[in-house]
Amino acid sequence: MADADEYGAQVAKQGSLVRQLKKDGAEPEKIKAEVDKLKTMKSELEKLVKAQSASEPQMNRTSFDQMLVRKFFVVPSFEIHGGVAGLFDLGPPACGLKANILSMWREHFVLQENMLEMDCTNLTPHNVLKTSGHVDRFTDLMVKDEVTGVCARADKLLEDAIDHLIDNNPTMPQSEKDEHLLVQRQADAYKPEEIDVLLKKYEVKSPEGNPFGASFPFNLMFKTTIGPEGTSDAYLRPETAQGLFVNFKRLVEYNAGKLPFAAAQIGLGFRNEISPKGGLLRVREFCMAEIEHFCDPNDKLYPRFKLVKDKVLTLFSADNQLSTGKTDQMTIGDAVSKKLVDNETLGFFLARTQIFCERIGMDPARIRFRQHLKTEMAHYACDCWDLEVKTSYGWMECAGHADRSAYDLTVHAKATKTDLVATKMLSKPQTIEIAKIKLNRKQLGMVFKAEQRAVANAIDDLAQSWANFEPFAAKLEADGKAEIAGFEVTKDMFTYEKKSKTIHEIKYTPSVIEPSFGIGRILYSLLEHSFDVRENDEQRTFLKFKPVVAPIKVAVLALQKDNQFEPIISDLKASLMDLNLSSKVDDSTASLGKRYARSDELGIPFAITVDFDTVSSSTVTMRDRDSMTQIRAKINDIVGMLKLLCTEKMLWADCVKKYGLVAGADDEEGGEKKPVGKTFIQSTGRGRFSRPTVV
Repeated sequence: MADADEYGAQVAKQGSLVRQLKKDGAEPEKIKAEVDKLKTMKSELEKLVKAQSASEPQMNRTSFDQMLVRKFFVVPSFEIHGGVAGLFDLGPPACGLKANILSMWREHFVLQENMLEMDCTNLTPHNVLKTSGHVDRFTDLMVKDEVTGVCARADKLLEDAIDHLIDNNPTMPQSEKDEHLLVQRQADAYKPEEIDVLLKKYEVKSPEGNPFGASFPFNLMFKTTIGPEGTSDAYLRPETAQGLFVNFKRLVEYNAGKLPFAAAQIGLGFRNEISPKGGLLRVREFCMAEIEHFCDPNDKLYPRFKLVKDKVLTLFSADNQLSTGKTDQMTIGDAVSKKLVDNETLGFFLARTQIFCERIGMDPARIRFRQHLKTEMAHYACDCWDLEVKTSYGWMECAGHADRSAYDLTVHAKATKTDLVATKMLSKPQTIEIAKIKLNRKQLGMVFKAEQRAVANAIDDLAQSWANFEPFAAKLEADGKAEIAGFEVTKDMFTYEKKSKTIHEIKYTPSVIEPSFGIGRILYSLLEHSFDVRENDEQRTFLKFKPVVAPIKVAVLALQKDNQFEPIISDLKASLMDLNLSSKVDDSTASLGKRYARSDELGIPFAITVDFDTVSSSTVTMRDRDSMTQIRAKINDIVGMLKLLCTEKMLWADCVKKYGLVAGADDEEGGEKKPVGKTFIQSTGRGRFSRPTVV
């Protein structure tokens, strides 16, 4: 059987060819032939992937999803009112987990890299997003019920219609089924006229049986108005980046004019998905953490790159996607030196992102960076890499890293006629050739009126370099007129002469390197990577959060209901609170083993149990979630160790080495004596607990 990765590379190469043909405006017959070939190849790839994944261990997603709801990690928003697709509420444990992820992200990036953090408004005026391109290009195809006016996403309707057709025809030949599935997989790639034909072919109608009208682009931004008049159009932002771009001038002034520097922002983004699916992976409101690193386009070295140059990453290059389909493991230093990754700054953020993911507890074996193909990248981008994390849904993009060149600042500067530039002081003065301009402002004013200033600024900007100005001047002399910045100017509007000028500084529009993190997807991926079941007991699920990111650090339990335990537990909880260690007291009447299991499902890494020995000796047991082993020590010692354990300055093995092990509610050996650590313990069986007896 062919290798799925290698065949996947051939499919990616064919897909890239199709996109290029469409971009070049090739003949429809030629495009159709290549698209048909791509569909057949994708069908074969799906079979290979299914065959390959059948032999791999699969996560029990049903058990996982049930646990998330049961332990109140996440629930559908407005659940008692029927819910709203694409909206979810985070419960207490997920809120704690998210807060810890964001705290670590801020410390890892903002503080350690001395970034300038902002908190910009969610409301964004129409003209800002028109300038950025979101108003014109941020769309999906939608259709409308011709009777009720209810809207639906065209590609999702087509997918559902094909599912319904296949499900209701169990005797359908496999060859015919494959043809329908090919159409289904391409649903989001069709043009309006193509998908309209397919919707008619599959007789797609609304739930009420009404026909749909022709498909049309639907902008995914939430539109609103500012002010009571309703005349100032605005949107809920689809990303957080624009607030940083439009504040560049103030940011560079705050930074004393020094470049490079980075600005960062954590906040909400909003996308009005027509038919959201995939649970937490495609939602209408989501948290983002974005960085905009501003630097000299001709100098993208990073001073701290040497600290990460030996970090090994799994890289899925554009070339490999189109050839072998295999990933490469190499140091980021080698990747940059070979120009696989375009520059040091981009490489630095790839490595730091990998380190961050490992710090919060993601599985490094399920993390890779995929390079965008040339047909995927925007025309202004230099290089782009997506952090992809493998989940039960497959490889999922969780963060993007793009060298966006100077595009963003350039478009905002042009639209607002504001200089969004940086200044670079020269080590020694330089002599350059410029065009010295004398404007005929009367003539400019008569012709351009309110646009006079924009035309004058465009001419002055071009005149700063004779090499740039000379072709424009030659056309002006030859034709008597020439175009600049979209305006047609004539010879009588200004005069010029070539001059030499000594300069001490250079002004330039910075390039922007943008790492952008989807916090919701990172949170979901971490939940999946942390999910596990006890050996030989698939019903006993738990979450292996690292202590540093766990929403609750310690479970505080009493051996049984007893009034003499209550003041001890109260003091213990206060001591933990003084050290900023979150805790949860479970004083229910369930057996200790069941209470351990409940805390395990919340991902609580440690549990302290107060028993009768505590009353007389001020000692307690502390249990480690992952190994289910326990130690016994004085309360003050335990609390001190917990602070070190939860900040990763101490390991559980260090605790065991110092205090030895005792048996507890997780042990299953019944009443036989067994050696545990430094002592012999009398165990009373699983689900019950008596104080350990040293023999």
